[in-house]
Amino acid sequence: MPELPEVETVRRGLLPAMEGTVITRAEVRRPDLRWPFPERMAERLTGQTVTALRRRSKYILADLSGGETLIVHLGMSGRILISGDPLGQFHHEHPAPEKHDHVVFEMSNGARVTFNDARRFGAMDLAPTDAVETHWLLSSLGPEPLGNAFHEDYLVARLKGRMTPIKSALLDQRIVAGLGNIYVCEALFRAGISPMRKAGRIGDARVRALVPIIRAVLSEAIESGGSSLRDYRQADGELGYFQHSFQVYDREGQPCVTPGCATPIRRIVQSGRSSFYCQTCQR
Repeated sequence: MPELPEVETVRRGLLPAMEGTVITRAEVRRPDLRWPFPERMAERLTGQTVTALRRRSKYILADLSGGETLIVHLGMSGRILISGDPLGQFHHEHPAPEKHDHVVFEMSNGARVTFNDARRFGAMDLAPTDAVETHWLLSSLGPEPLGNAFHEDYLVARLKGRMTPIKSALLDQRIVAGLGNIYVCEALFRAGISPMRKAGRIGDARVRALVPIIRAVLSEAIESGGSSLRDYRQADGELGYFQHSFQVYDREGQPCVTPGCATPIRRIVQSGRSSFYCQTCQR
């Protein structure tokens, strides 16, 4: 599933095609994805100007001139692709419709924005913009890891006394929003913390050090266009390339990259998710 860097990369790619531009025609080609689409979705979107394109956790939020916000989640295999050539920004002619093109936006600048989702685990919904943070998909989310509300004192307080593994705690979207399996594995390696260590038994100094490490990992991944492992592509169709910088994730059996340490990277399963780590460097 795309994590925060992948979703942020898609959002940035959509900005020149959508922000400040009118949806001249919205086409909804099926009644649902993971859940049913909202009633009259195509009608409610057609003619609306996208006044802002934001991200909250792993969701893209398109604020509309009519006072509603379109909430988009990519799911496991969802892709948003742009075609057309408004203002010389894009170089892809409009392709023939594909089988899994489920929602299509024709924009007033000539761009076409297509949501393609082969496995249909993605989602779209509409909510009042002034109350979108209370939507059931967003209401329980913790602070953004790149925002001011996620800071050292906050993380120390939230992890205090927790007997769940630190890996599970950081994946808890109520504690911090947007972190996923890849970037938690990478951050814990940089911090030298085992994914199995109980969150509440990590010293305050090590917890504090995690905050800038998490921010650095996410920022580097965003600058690299995210990580392309299976279905993920950027909005212009290009692949992300942060996967070439993985230090532990998906490197089971390969030697640790720390100078002087050749310990093979281990993979264990925690709460149904693979955790990759170095037994020597992470304690």
